[in-house]
Amino acid sequence: MSQIDLKIGPKIKSFRRQLGLQANKLAEDLNISPSYLNLIESGKRKIDGDLLLNLCERLNIQLSDLTSKTDINLQNTISEILDDSLFEDLDILGPEVKDLVSTNPKIGKAIVRLGDILKKKDHELINKIEKISGKIVDNRKNSFPGEVISDFLQENKNYFPKLEEFANKVFDKIQKNNRTRYIALCEYLYSEYSITVKDVIPDESKPFSKIYNKNKKELLLSDYSSLETKKLHAAAQIAQEGANKEIDDYLSKFSFPSEESKKLTKVALLNYCGAAILMPYKLFHSECKKLKYDLELLQNTFATSFEQVAHRVTCLQDPKLPGIPFHFLRVDMAGNISKRFSLSGIDIPRYGGACPRWNVYSAFTRPGVIQAAVSKMNNGEKYVCIARTVEKGIGRFGQAKSVLSIGLGCDAKYAKDFVYTENVNINDKSTEIPIGVSCRTCDRLDCSQRAFPPLHKKFDVDLNTRGVSVYVSDDKA
Repeated sequence: MSQIDLKIGPKIKSFRRQLGLQANKLAEDLNISPSYLNLIESGKRKIDGDLLLNLCERLNIQLSDLTSKTDINLQNTISEILDDSLFEDLDILGPEVKDLVSTNPKIGKAIVRLGDILKKKDHELINKIEKISGKIVDNRKNSFPGEVISDFLQENKNYFPKLEEFANKVFDKIQKNNRTRYIALCEYLYSEYSITVKDVIPDESKPFSKIYNKNKKELLLSDYSSLETKKLHAAAQIAQEGANKEIDDYLSKFSFPSEESKKLTKVALLNYCGAAILMPYKLFHSECKKLKYDLELLQNTFATSFEQVAHRVTCLQDPKLPGIPFHFLRVDMAGNISKRFSLSGIDIPRYGGACPRWNVYSAFTRPGVIQAAVSKMNNGEKYVCIARTVEKGIGRFGQAKSVLSIGLGCDAKYAKDFVYTENVNINDKSTEIPIGVSCRTCDRLDCSQRAFPPLHKKFDVDLNTRGVSVYVSDDKA
């Protein structure tokens, strides 16, 4: 095995601890000595193929769990944190961050948590100063309050088998009704939980999407919402009534920094289960394979929204019936990332905007049209990425809607199974779009769209020479 394989030891130790399994017991099951297991877990001994496979079986994990690219995501997130002027004099370089993540991923996650707190406190302090002074102090980066949700989904690979099982049972019962799905969902809520669903037009001064009145057992859904949104709300309410215990079990296994983040994550799981009711795993997986993940055809087949379908394809992570491992992100025109998740291996920045070369941003120039691109990262890895804008908001004449862009992509090795590559030559280097994660963590020096100098490279201004960017001169490129 190569030298890098020694770095899977700490991951083995982490998975063992998650199962509450003692080292002595695992060593006994593997028919090796506890001291040898200790050497493996500390990264001091290599592990042969047969033992590695036995270990994966005992820990109930896939080999890819030990060799996945999630370390790269953690690596870049820590680099973003170290971009703060607080650490400038330490001159911490990329290889040092990589070593930390490889040998001590938990310490890396602790640094990320501290970074979140730092950014939040920094933002709160600036807000207070601005209110007192009446002046804008600084336009500093601020972490998205729902980032914990992304961490939770990432840790669980966005797959929750207990919720899939519950959703399948509900779907089977609803399918027996020979009526529109929305009506069937409403009838199910009434027959199973005595909840009445009412479509209402909200008061203009008090807009809402949904209100559940527990005492009256009434679910009020806004008539300004699309039918697809109403269906998801109704399905999520079924999940809240029938799968609450399963959801709480998943939440109990994760360390949340605040009660607010835990509640936000619960909302995400309710919507996950609701989407699973509308698009049950086996049927949805079969259609994905048949249609090669054509999102618009899937949208029509299951009568759901584009965003709902894009979310759902990222959930197909059953080891016995896996789908393509995708990444997903949602951004607005200002570059804010409101949702992010990655199983493809691509890193999505935690703080600030992503690389402006990502087609999730250029999608705003052609609203409603799916754009496909082959994106190439600094390390040579290629991804097939698609993006399309969606409208969100009140469906009423005269009311402006917000426009967001949905990005979805996968490793280029899955190109043959992804319909959006049919007119794209994956091997044509001239069509590749060189991208990074974000300007501060990207070392690409030939980018005319660079907004900041790279974090780990010395930066100086040459008054007599300018390269493709003010941050890059020709002699440094």
